[in-house]
Amino acid sequence: MNVADILVDGFTRVRETVHSAVEGLEPDYLHARLDEGANSIAWLVWHLARVQDDHIADAAGTEQIWFTQDWAARFDLPFAKDATGYGQSGKQVAAVQVGSVELLLGYYDAVHLRTVDFVQGLDGKALDRVVDEAWSPPVTLGVRLISVLSDDLQHAGQAAFVRGSLERR
Repeated sequence: MNVADILVDGFTRVRETVHSAVEGLEPDYLHARLDEGANSIAWLVWHLARVQDDHIADAAGTEQIWFTQDWAARFDLPFAKDATGYGQSGKQVAAVQVGSVELLLGYYDAVHLRTVDFVQGLDGKALDRVVDEAWSPPVTLGVRLISVLSDDLQHAGQAAFVRGSLERR
């Protein structure tokens, strides 16, 4: 197995978990929060997709599909168009209201496809490229991709937990 295959497998596992957590949900469940400080399923999936879109676009030297495929307008969220959810308040989390499961999964799936397309072309040497010099030590592409995978799996698991909690109420 090569590096690209491992990365594709990892991001595909995220996709499976996201779909399992979201498919078939009513909008009320998408936006429900276990308490006023908790994240909703809609916010968790939107956030993980936004961060992945941002980081993959940066690493690939391309624009985010959030903008190029007009997802920002389709979601029409009440904060800066380039927001990724990082550091958002409970009020901002609650403001992530999506019209349907299809909209949320549509954006996530578009990000997933872009990610898989990007990582399929990578080899071990490519992972050593520095992509962020703002840290000490500087962040390599390999470290960035593992960071995105880790965050995505955590948020997808949180979304699955929220769904399970809501379904048991």
